[in-house]
Order: sequence, then structure tokens, then C-alpha cells
Amino acid sequence: MAEHNKRIPVQHIVGFVLSLVLTLLAAWAALRSDLSTFWIITSIMILAVIQAGIQLFMFMHMTESESHNGHVPWNMMFHGFVLAAIVVAGSLFTMSFGHNHDPQHNGEHEQHQQQEEHSGGH
Repeated sequence: MAEHNKRIPVQHIVGFVLSLVLTLLAAWAALRSDLSTFWIITSIMILAVIQAGIQLFMFMHMTESESHNGHVPWNMMFHGFVLAAIVVAGSLFTMSFGHNHDPQHNGEHEQHQQQEEHSGGH
């Protein structure tokens, strides 16, 4: 009953403020700092890892051993990473090897080149 009387979620407010501060630091590093590109990218990546940790432990209840439905948070996180890796790998594969093999499209390109040759090259 004592938990139901608690009205201010201090942990969530602290996590939200820390997330805002880290986001503003990353924006400052990208837009206003005089650091080299390498150090800007490195600092943004470090800030992103810190912010991900804050999100996991302050909002996603990673310190709880088990939720009420019996799902362990680490198990759900592992499956989320696997799904994200599959989506990223599939996207990279599609972007790298997704050439257009449509013969009609290639024929139109060749026709356009032939028309330019016959009209004087312009």
C-alpha cells in the first residue's frame, strides 16, 4: 500500500533529465564544438551508450529479476537485439545487392543513349 501513495516518480524524472542533458551534449558536440570529426563521432557514440544504459536501468526495469508475466528482461533484450541484427543485415544486403535486373529498363537506357548519338550528342 505504501507504493500506491508515492505520487512523484523521482527515478523517472532523474532519468528523463539525464537523457535530455546527454542529448543536448551530443547536439552541442555535433553543431558547436571545434573538435575533429573523429572526436565528435566518438563522443556522440559514448554519450549514446551512456544514454542507452540510463534508459535500460531507469525506465526498462533491467534491475528487476522477473516481471509479473514471467518474462526475464534480459531475455527480451536478447531477442530484440537478434531481431534488430536481422533487419539491419537484410537492409544492408538489399541496399548492396538490390540491382535492377529488369531488361525493359536497361533497354530504355540504351534507346535513350542511341537517340542522343543520332541527335548530335547533346
